[in-house]
Amino acid sequence: MKRTRRNKSYTDEFKDTAVQLALNSDVPYQDIAHDLEISPSTLHGWLAKHKESIGLDDRIGGKKSKETLEEENLRLRRELEQVKEEREILKKAAAYFAKEAR
Repeated sequence: MKRTRRNKSYTDEFKDTAVQLALNSDVPYQDIAHDLEISPSTLHGWLAKHKESIGLDDRIGGKKSKETLEEENLRLRRELEQVKEEREILKKAAAYFAKEAR
């Protein structure tokens, strides 16, 4: 028997609810999809989009790789150091101009 593709459209609220149910439940997402009368691949796609939107990478245990996190940490430390230097320069400039204004 040939399967026909249903062109159903689901509300964003339904999608969000299904994703939250799948994320917060101990039940496999395939069973949740069956209970909601949707295709498991549809729910899997919604889960993948959700994980992507919050920055999780499905390929590496559901989280960003350690390397990526270390690179980001290093970049943020450098940026913080630069901002601290800029702040000190601005403090000195403000003190200088305040002294001159007197």
